[in-house]
Amino acid sequence: MDLIPDPLRAWPVLRAGGTYPLDEETVVEAGPGTEGVARWLRTTVGAATGLPLPEGAGGDNRIVLAVSPGIGRELGPEGYRITADADAVRVEGGSAAGVFWAAQTFRQLLGPDAYRRSPVDPGREWSVPMTVIEDAPRFAWRGMMLDVARHFMPKDGVLRYLDLLAAHKLNVFHFHLTDDQGWRVEIKRHPRLTEVGAWRPRTKWGHRASELWEEKPHGGYYTQDDIREIVAYAAERHITVVPEIDIPGHSQAAVAAYPELGNTDVIDTTSLTVWDTWGITANVLAPTDNTLRFYEDVFEELLGLFPSTFIHIGGDECLKDQWKESPAAQARIAELGLSGEDELQSWFIRHFDRWLTERGRRLIGWDEILEGGLAPGAAVSSWRGYAGGIAAAKAGHDVVMCPEQQVYLDHRQAPGEDEPMPIGYVRTLEDVYRFEPVPPQLTEEEAARVLGTQANVWTEVMQDRSRVDYQVFPRLAAFAEVAWSPLPAPAERDFADFEQRMAEHYRRLDALGVEYRPPGGPLPWQRRPAPDGNSARLGRPIEGAPPNV
Repeated sequence: MDLIPDPLRAWPVLRAGGTYPLDEETVVEAGPGTEGVARWLRTTVGAATGLPLPEGAGGDNRIVLAVSPGIGRELGPEGYRITADADAVRVEGGSAAGVFWAAQTFRQLLGPDAYRRSPVDPGREWSVPMTVIEDAPRFAWRGMMLDVARHFMPKDGVLRYLDLLAAHKLNVFHFHLTDDQGWRVEIKRHPRLTEVGAWRPRTKWGHRASELWEEKPHGGYYTQDDIREIVAYAAERHITVVPEIDIPGHSQAAVAAYPELGNTDVIDTTSLTVWDTWGITANVLAPTDNTLRFYEDVFEELLGLFPSTFIHIGGDECLKDQWKESPAAQARIAELGLSGEDELQSWFIRHFDRWLTERGRRLIGWDEILEGGLAPGAAVSSWRGYAGGIAAAKAGHDVVMCPEQQVYLDHRQAPGEDEPMPIGYVRTLEDVYRFEPVPPQLTEEEAARVLGTQANVWTEVMQDRSRVDYQVFPRLAAFAEVAWSPLPAPAERDFADFEQRMAEHYRRLDALGVEYRPPGGPLPWQRRPAPDGNSARLGRPIEGAPPNV
C-alpha cells in the first residue's frame, strides 16, 4: 500500500483482495468527539474527490468515525484501526487525535489525487482496498521547528506547513519567532518589537562566508489575530504549536527596538540595528530587573496566545563577553553569590522557569541551559549532538532529541558543490532514515525521558518557500517515519523498501505542490543564482560548524 509512515501492521480482509467504493451516496457517520475529523474529510478529501461526504447514519455506503476506548487501551490515545470491509470503512482511534491520524492514512489509501484541491478526473471512481490497519506512534513528540526570524514566512505559508506536518503525522510545530535578525510576533505592550525589530535593511545572501548581499529591506510579523488563527488551525489538525522567544542571547532585534534591554554600560546600544548577517552576535540581554519585567510582559501576552504546555526560551549560543566587561552584570553576579557568567545565564533561565511553572506551563530550552545548572522543571532540546540530551535524561529531565548532525534540514543533502547552498554536514535521505533518537547509553528508565524528536529548519539560506520545500523534502518524510514507526536498529532498517514506498509518496507531494529535491539531485532551475546574477561562491561548507553560521 506504500504508506508513509509505515504502519504497525496491516492485512487484507479478503484473500483475493477487493475494494470498498466511495461515491455520491457515501456518508460520514461521525461519532462523539470526531466532528472535527469529519469537517477535515469534507474540506480536503471531499474537495479532491468531488464527493459531498455529508453527515449521515447507517446506509449501504458509509465511513464511520469513532473514538474507541478499547483502541486507546490497546494502542494508546494516538493509536488507530482502519477496517475496510464489505459493510463500511471504519476509522477508529483511541482519541480524536488517533481518529485524525487514521484519516491521514485513509487519504493515502485513496491515491495521490486525493491530495489535490479539486478533482482532476470528475468521472473517476474512488475506492479503498479492503484491509485492516492497526497503527500507533513510537513517540509522543514528533515535531518540526521552523525558523521565521532569519527569513520571514507569511501566514499562508505557515498554514500550508501545518497541513504538510499533519499529512506526515507530525504533531508538534516549534515556532522560532525571534532572533537577532527579526522579531515576528506582535506584543501590544511593546509595539517597537515589531515596528523596529521586525525589519532589517538588507540580508546576507547565502552562507555567512558569502560576499553577496540582497540590498533591500526584509521583514514581517504575525499579528496576534494571525497567531490565534495559526494556533486554531494547528489544533484542528491535532498539532501543538510551541512558541520560542530567545533569551538571553540571539536578542539583537529586541535590543535594537528597546536599547535599554542591552548592556548599556559596555556599548552604545542606541546605535544597534536588527542584524543583517548570520552567526552569533555578542549583543545579548542585560541581566537587569528591567529586562526581567520586560520579558515577563512578553511571555504574559504569549501565554494568552499559545495554550501549549511547553514554552521555548532558546537559551543557546549566549556569548558572555559583554557580561564579563559590564560592571552592572558583575555586580549582579556578586549580589546573587554566583560563580560566574555561566551561572548568571542559569539564573536568568531559572527565573523564567519559576515564572512559567507558577502559571501552569513548562520551560524548554536548547541544551546550553545545562550550563551553570539546569533549572529544576526544565526540559531540553538536545541540538549539539546527543550529549546534552543524555546528561539531561540521566539527571531526570525530559528531552527532545534534535541533534544537528542528523536532523538539521538546512544542511546539504549531497556532497560536492551541486547543492544550491552547500553548508553543514552532508545528510542524505538515507542518513535521516537511519537516525535513532534514543541513544544506547540510556537505561530503560532514562530512555523514557525522551519525549520524542524533531527536525529543525533554520532559514539563513532559505530565502523563500521554494527553498524551504527543497531543503525539507523529501527528508521530512524519512524523519516522520523515524518519529512514528517502531523501526529496528539503524543498520537493520530497510531503506530500499522505504525508497520503493517513496515512489508513490513523491506523487502525493507533487499533488500538494511541494518543490522537493528530486531523487537524482537538484534540477537546473533549483540552482538559482544570487540576486545580481553573480555566480560567485555563496560560502564553502564548514564541517562541524554550528547551524547559525
